[in-house]
Amino acid sequence: MERKRQKSKKVASNLSRRNFVRLSTLGAASTLLPINLSAVVNIREPLQIGLIADVHKDIMHDADERLQEFLGEVNKRNLDFIIQMGDFCIPHQRNKDFLEIWNNHQGDKYHILGNHDTDGGFTKDQARAFWNMTANYYSFDKKGVHFIVLDGNDANPKPWSGYNRYIGKEQREWLKEDLKNTDKPTIVFSHQTLELEEGGITNLKDVQKILESANKEAGFQKVLVCLSGHHHTDFLTQINGIYYVQINSASYRWVGDDYKKLRYSKEIDEKFEWIKYTIPYKDPLFTFMKIEEHGITIEPRKTEFVGPGPKALNMRKSHPHDPIVPMISKFEMKI
Repeated sequence: MERKRQKSKKVASNLSRRNFVRLSTLGAASTLLPINLSAVVNIREPLQIGLIADVHKDIMHDADERLQEFLGEVNKRNLDFIIQMGDFCIPHQRNKDFLEIWNNHQGDKYHILGNHDTDGGFTKDQARAFWNMTANYYSFDKKGVHFIVLDGNDANPKPWSGYNRYIGKEQREWLKEDLKNTDKPTIVFSHQTLELEEGGITNLKDVQKILESANKEAGFQKVLVCLSGHHHTDFLTQINGIYYVQINSASYRWVGDDYKKLRYSKEIDEKFEWIKYTIPYKDPLFTFMKIEEHGITIEPRKTEFVGPGPKALNMRKSHPHDPIVPMISKFEMKI
């Protein structure tokens, strides 16, 4: 979400979502129809992955503690890897201690570039170098599953205003080849959504076509699920056999100028000026994804708002498919 440009009139429009299947209670699972996989796809050994999205070190005064809590939980588990899903921190020297928390994790770990990771005039290359990230987009295999990380921050065709949210031709051609060269079940990560035209990747239809064509050409459901962050919300949908999941922010929901409110001390507000435009989450949100032979599960996690929530602020009622909620639902995706 673009915090500096967003105003309250846009808040309401950004709450409008179409064609989503979504869970409204934490304890139940949102289960969609099973995907019909051929014998080519065989997940022989379960995988477990830690996911955290939109920590926003450069907005949240307690981003370090939120990241530490995630990694503390990670260290209690035997995970195959962890991944941060963008809007992590800008490549400024003041963020070195925050980044060191991440780097001290001894297990496999991966980055996704977010649109706010280049705030303040930084470039993608600078952010990548700061994080020690080898490429803007890339892929890797774990236990017979193929993972793709996309960069949704390519330059939009002109005329364009606002932050970039596009996947360019070179990257799309790479994606086609990468999918062609694997026979493994595949999971796609991106920061911006690949299923939502409003605020997501602007040429998402082109990307969806590539993913769906890969499935058709393979003769089985090669691409299983696409996961993203960016909108700081919580939902699941399925489009032409592919699941799309939004992982909620670790830190807050942006609500804009009309609903700004001092939620911490004046000292914190003076140092972290953008917090007042958010509804922070009391505890950090993150989740763990398990991939097994018959399905993929997202673990639930729930907290509460710091200060008044949307109802107390008399905000316009959010669309049921884009709730302002301090939670990550339990999602079960049958395969």
